Amino acid sequence: MILYSWKNVLLFFVSVSATLASTSPTGQSDPRNIRSGSIIYEHGYCDQPYVVLTKDGNWLCVFTTGSGHEGQSSQYIVATQSRDQGQTWSEPAEIESPAGPEASWAMPLITPSGRVYVFYDYNGDAIRTLNEKPIRADMLGWYCYKYSDDSGLTWSKRYRLPVRVTACDRSNDWQGRVQLMWGIGKPIVFDGKMIFGFTKLGRYMLDQGEGWFFRSDNILFETNPDKIKWQMLPDGDHGLRRPVFGSVQEEQNLVWLGGERLYCIYRTTMGYPVHSYSQDGGHTWSTPEIATYTPCGKPIKHPRACPRIWRCQNGKFLFWFHNHGGKTYDDRNPVWISGGLLKKGKMYWSQPEILLYDENPKTRMSYPDLIEQDGHYYITETQKSVARIHEIDASLLEGVWTQELKSSDPVEGCVLSIHPQKGSPSENIQMPTLPESKERQGFSIEMQLQLSNFKAGQILLDSTARSDNGIRIQTTEKKTVEIVLQSGRQQTRWDCDPEVLTTSKEHHIVITVDGGPKIIMFLIDGLLCDGGMYRQFGWGRCKSQQMNLDPVNPLFLASGKTLKRLRLYNRPLRTSEAVRLYHQSQ
Repeated sequence: MILYSWKNVLLFFVSVSATLASTSPTGQSDPRNIRSGSIIYEHGYCDQPYVVLTKDGNWLCVFTTGSGHEGQSSQYIVATQSRDQGQTWSEPAEIESPAGPEASWAMPLITPSGRVYVFYDYNGDAIRTLNEKPIRADMLGWYCYKYSDDSGLTWSKRYRLPVRVTACDRSNDWQGRVQLMWGIGKPIVFDGKMIFGFTKLGRYMLDQGEGWFFRSDNILFETNPDKIKWQMLPDGDHGLRRPVFGSVQEEQNLVWLGGERLYCIYRTTMGYPVHSYSQDGGHTWSTPEIATYTPCGKPIKHPRACPRIWRCQNGKFLFWFHNHGGKTYDDRNPVWISGGLLKKGKMYWSQPEILLYDENPKTRMSYPDLIEQDGHYYITETQKSVARIHEIDASLLEGVWTQELKSSDPVEGCVLSIHPQKGSPSENIQMPTLPESKERQGFSIEMQLQLSNFKAGQILLDSTARSDNGIRIQTTEKKTVEIVLQSGRQQTRWDCDPEVLTTSKEHHIVITVDGGPKIIMFLIDGLLCDGGMYRQFGWGRCKSQQMNLDPVNPLFLASGKTLKRLRLYNRPLRTSEAVRLYHQSQ
C-alpha cells in the first residue's frame, strides 16, 4: 500500500474562501457546520432565538430584532411559528412595536394550559440620553411581560414586574430612578414553580453586574395576571456576585437539581465562568466560585460570552461554552459542549466536544436554546444577524454523558495498530490505504509513550524523512510533544500543554486533526488540553494550505522503549471516544 492516500486525508488544507467553502456540498455534509442548519430569521439584527413547544405540538420562537444593529432604537421583539421542527418558519409577528420604546431580550415560558408568557426589557420611560449625550437604551427601564393564549398569534396588554430598587440601582448613574438590566435564556420550571435569572447593572454601560432571579410559585396555574405572586431573589439588598471577580458578572442562567436546589452559571472577563448553588430555591446562594469540571478540579475556560446550561429530559445536563481563556467578546467559534452529571449534590462536567462551527473564524455564534422532542435534540444559535436551528446528533450527547463508562468495544476507523520493537527505531513501515477523503475530514493518532528525558527534537513519528511533505511528531524545547504538518516550506504545527508530560509515567496521547472546524487538539491521559495558565487556547487552527504529501515516503517510528503503541484512525475521533480509549489503556 502506498502513501498517496495521506494526500487525500489532508485535502481540507486547500486554500479557498471561507464563505464558498462553507456553502459547498461537502461543507453541508458536516452537521456541525452552522451553514447546514435551517434559518429561523435573517435581518439587520436578530438575537436570542428561544423556543417553546406549544399545546398544538408546534414550535414558537421569540427573539429580538431590528433593522439596524444591536442597541439601535428600532429594536423590538417578535414571535414566529414552525410546524415542521424548525425547517420553515412563519413571518414574524410583533409582540412589541418597532416604533418603540425599545423592547428586548424576550424569554418565553409555556404553562400547562398552553398559555405562553414572554419576559423582556422595555424602555418604558424612553430614556435615551445620559448627561445630555445619546446612549444605547435597550437595557434601561422596566422588566415587563405579556402572554398569549393562542400559541403566539396575539398577545395581551403589557404588565410590569415588581423590580425592587436595591443597592446596585441606588449607585447607578440615575441613583435608582432608572434601572439597568437584561436576561438571557428561558425560565425554568421545577416542582410546580417557575424561576428565571437576570442581570442588574450598577453603572452604565455593562459595569458592576450582579445576578437576580424572579420566582413565582403560582404562575403555572393562575390565569389572572393580577393574582400572580412574585419574589425577587436573593433576599436582601445585594445580588449574586463576588467583588474579587471584577465588574463584569452577568448573564446568569440556571438549572434545577431537584427539590429546592438550583445551580447557576454566568460569564466574567477573567477567562472563566463562575458558578454557584442554592439550596433554598434561590433565596440564598453559595459564594460564587470559578466553574470547574469537577469540584475543586480543573477550571473551565470561557471568554465574555453566554455560558448556557440546560437540564435535559433524562435528568442530565448540557453546557454550551467556548473552551478558551479569552477576556473579550471575541472568539465564539467553535462552540463546545460538555455533559453534566449530578453527584452528591455537585456538578461534574465531561471533557468537551466541538458542537458547532463556522469556517470563518471571526464568526461569533451565541445565545443558544435547546429543544427536545420525540428523542431528538435541536439547538438554536445566532450570529446577531442570522438565527439558525440545528438538529444535534444524539450519539454525540450520549457520548459526553458516558465518558466515564469503560468499554472494550473497538473504535471504528482504526487502520494501523502496532507495537514498535523495543530495540532500534522502526523504519519503512507500510502506511495503510486510507479511503478517498472529501474536504473537512481528518484523522487521529493515538500513542502510548514514556519519555526518558525531555531533550528537544526527539522523533516519535515521521513521514517526512525523504521529502518535505508529511507528518512529524516530536518533542520540543518546552518539554511538550508537537505535531507538524509539512508541505514544502509551509507548516502547520501545534503542541500539547506544558507540564502535563513527565518522565515518571507512561502517557496516553490522542492527537486529532479535525478538518471540519480545522482544529488540532491534544488529549492526554483522558483530559483535553485547554492551554492551562500558559496560553489562551489549548487547541490550534490548521492553516488553509495544500498538503502535497510524497507517496513514496516511509513511516519512521521511535523505538518501543519510548513509543509503546501506535494507532492511526482514518477519521477524527470525538473527544468522548478518545477519553474511552484512555480508560481502555489503563
